[in-house]
Amino acid sequence: MSLLDVGKLALITVTPTLIGAVVIYSPRWWAAVSQSWPGRRAEPPQPLGPPIEQLAADLRRLLRLHEELTRSAHIAMLAQRLWAVEAAIGARAVEAARALDVPHREPEQLEILTRAELSRLLHDLCRAGLALPALIAPFNKDGRL
Repeated sequence: MSLLDVGKLALITVTPTLIGAVVIYSPRWWAAVSQSWPGRRAEPPQPLGPPIEQLAADLRRLLRLHEELTRSAHIAMLAQRLWAVEAAIGARAVEAARALDVPHREPEQLEILTRAELSRLLHDLCRAGLALPALIAPFNKDGRL
């Protein structure tokens, strides 16, 4: 048996294994090549914050809590709790404004919106289509939103 015959025998023996490996591993290789190809596929845009539905639900819950506090809390506990709830309302309102592209003032770190700014922002969010309660306790006295 010559060296050429040994080469042919090795090629005949290895060919089915190589074809099987190509069939099995080619999708992985193709995925790796396409991922590494620059500019081939842009990443889908990632949301900046929570979904708008969650923001709206949080705002409604916080506004109801604020209304309950203004009606029932004792004067000693009222100020601190109201300040905390208004800060949370402001934070969620700013996130919702970013999500809906509603123009708003961006508060500095550790700064909260004033009641007038918060009221204006909540009204703007409602005009942009966010469903909020009709009566926002101290933010509008006439019940219109």
